[in-house]
Amino acid sequence: MNDHRIDTTIAPSGSGCVDCEATGSWWLHLRRCVECGHVGCCDDSLNRHASSHATETGHTIIQSYEPGEDWFYDFANGEMFAGPTLAAPTAHPTDQGVPGPRARVPGDWSNQLQTLQLRRRSNP
Repeated sequence: MNDHRIDTTIAPSGSGCVDCEATGSWWLHLRRCVECGHVGCCDDSLNRHASSHATETGHTIIQSYEPGEDWFYDFANGEMFAGPTLAAPTAHPTDQGVPGPRARVPGDWSNQLQTLQLRRRSNP
């Protein structure tokens, strides 16, 4: 895919979700905006910062920021695709943990996410 919105020279905003870091929260998986480098948490996380960033900025294309994953996704059309290699690093540090960051992940994190998913399904 040759999309002018994908900037292969922009570095990621950090090793974790920039918005969760600012509020002291935690995340399940990370996504990286391919236009500006913003790293946000996935839609299965508590705060859904990656999709919020896409809505607020119009930057709809992300790449997974997980080690070993290189897929791209466009929120605008709901499609996954293969894309170019982005500026390093292309994933968060492996010792950061999933979910992360380890120091802020509560012991009942899985139950919290399951409860949240049920609420989201019943109140779309």
